[in-house]
Amino acid sequence: MLKTLNLYILLSCLLGGCAVYQSTDRIVDTKEVARLLNTLAADDMEGRASFTPGIERAADFVATEFKKAGLQPHAEDNYRQTFHVTRISPATWEVMLDGDEIPQEHIIISSNSPGVNWNSEPGVAIIQIKAGEDFAQRFREASTGNQDAVVIIDTSFTTMFGRYKGFLMQGRINQQQADTSKGSPSVVYVLANEVPQSFRVSFTNRIEELPLFNIVGMLPGKTKPNEYVIFSAHYDHIGIIGPIGQDSIANGADDDASGVSAVISLANYYKKRNDNERTLLFVAFTAEEIGLVGSRHFSQQVNADEVVAMINIEMIGKDARFGPNSLYVTGYKQSDLAEIMQRNVKGTDFTFHPDPYPTQNLFYRSDNATLAALGVPAHTFATVQIDKDQYYHTVKDEVETLNVENIVSSIKAIALGARSIVAGEDTPKRVPKLER
Repeated sequence: MLKTLNLYILLSCLLGGCAVYQSTDRIVDTKEVARLLNTLAADDMEGRASFTPGIERAADFVATEFKKAGLQPHAEDNYRQTFHVTRISPATWEVMLDGDEIPQEHIIISSNSPGVNWNSEPGVAIIQIKAGEDFAQRFREASTGNQDAVVIIDTSFTTMFGRYKGFLMQGRINQQQADTSKGSPSVVYVLANEVPQSFRVSFTNRIEELPLFNIVGMLPGKTKPNEYVIFSAHYDHIGIIGPIGQDSIANGADDDASGVSAVISLANYYKKRNDNERTLLFVAFTAEEIGLVGSRHFSQQVNADEVVAMINIEMIGKDARFGPNSLYVTGYKQSDLAEIMQRNVKGTDFTFHPDPYPTQNLFYRSDNATLAALGVPAHTFATVQIDKDQYYHTVKDEVETLNVENIVSSIKAIALGARSIVAGEDTPKRVPKLER
């Protein structure tokens, strides 16, 4: 009787796809996730801002974890994919509105120019961001305009202004040698309530060539080594910013230590399984916060036609709008990657949902964007309620504000959801390429 029962269970598993119901407890260890998260978001990482000692320490930590997991270096022996960029950052600046000098802390400079000296120039636009407007959207519109501008920002946005200033004044990045002769648009943001009748703006920029580095580990595919599946997250954050109380370190626990912890955990999981038919790349991107710089470089180093899928993980430390055991997927309908992953988690509590924040344009705001533009089914998986999160880009993005179990459940969902793609059984449809 016992033999008959065991045979029935075995046949049921073979016919019904018992792999879906494999114990998810073996995928990831909660204590290990907490260790990774606490290390990456610790004060001694100093907020992991690009070009700082803190990001050097974070890079070394991620590389060490990749080595412990048994990954092969994808580029250099130390797992670093090093490249150089030009940083253009403000050196001196002065703004006067209607003859009154504006305090330096109420000014943000964004420019590739060596410097300017405007005196109510007719070609310089005056833009106002008024109280009650969507600050992020209006700021984004002003920053992507095609002409020089002075942007007057209402003082009701003082807190948001301080957040933006904290990382924008670190400078702009060019991934090629800076050409300052072209006179690209310069934008100067000023915290003030009234649109001036006259203005005077002068500033100079410092131009430096500096190194950056992605961290990349690899598990070669057994039968399809030239087909790649990428698991990624960015390990940088915004560093030391304006203090709240005694705290000035923006630790970036959710953004994106949570995602990097997931990538490292997935590397350990797939290495232990040792059954990936396609080659797996595990990538910690640098400089996402200053313009997707690391992922843009990475996309230039791989053949996009060989990348089958990219699962980018961003801010998974809190419940999504859809409740526990759920993630949303940016650009959900751009390919069928999420639909494949949903089929693979059938019979579990895990669910993948379309991005509920379409006006935020999240599909092209994270590290999936550069490969998605090249046609790769590259999507970001997240849980953050971006319209409500009060800790985003603040010193309050600490481990204590997160639910580690939410990170763990997200890792499990992604591990199970990607299994047929890793196994070479499913190939997601390509994303329409962006026209250049």
